[in-house]
Amino acid sequence: MNLSLPKDRRGKQLCLCVALICAAGWVLPAACAQQKPSASLRSVLAQRDAAAINFRSAQADFEWDQYERVVDNTDVQTGTIDFLRQNGATEMAAHVKQFNGQPDAKEVVYKDGVLEFYQPTIDQMTVLHAGKNQERFESFLTLGFGGSGSAMETSWEITEQGTETIDGVPTVKLDLVGKQASVRSMFTHITVWIDPARALSLNQQFFEPSGDVRTAYYRNIRYNKRVPASAFHIKTDAKTSTVQK
Repeated sequence: MNLSLPKDRRGKQLCLCVALICAAGWVLPAACAQQKPSASLRSVLAQRDAAAINFRSAQADFEWDQYERVVDNTDVQTGTIDFLRQNGATEMAAHVKQFNGQPDAKEVVYKDGVLEFYQPTIDQMTVLHAGKNQERFESFLTLGFGGSGSAMETSWEITEQGTETIDGVPTVKLDLVGKQASVRSMFTHITVWIDPARALSLNQQFFEPSGDVRTAYYRNIRYNKRVPASAFHIKTDAKTSTVQK
């Protein structure tokens, strides 16, 4: 599953959410035997299960860094992100505001099984339909925000790597390896720093086989606060071109 993007550095680094949601179509339960989690890890996952039940929304400022090993270069996008859970479903809206410190607006909204990606500079909306993979999309989407520990166990081999305090928040560092070869072909492993008490992830690192690394930092997190419906609506007009995927 692919999303056509401009063939420039902005296209390569365009939006971490797009890449992750596209990857979600390959996140399937594994048939292989699972290692029994340690008592400590079991406690963390149970805590996250409980927190996921209470999760209603989250808003945060983000920084997404894309390191490309071949050229030894890091590109940085910044903006804001919103998550909202309603009737058991999760909605997400990412508002990219800057690329390497320069204005470069883009919008990504996931709602009701549909991903919309809007590029104002070319006035184009790309639409991706989750279809039968909706549950898997949302499982991947909530890896950082609102997901349960049991859901994480379904798709990932999890290794606990200790605790760290980030901006005054105690977090547990977990390393995740996909149970499916198709997932590992995209990311050899993923490291997340989670606040299990709120089912939130403050940092995430995605390691690609090429040696490239995607890093996401989430700060100024507003937990279970009101999120306006307008955050999940992308404004377009009659001139906007639409590409269906």
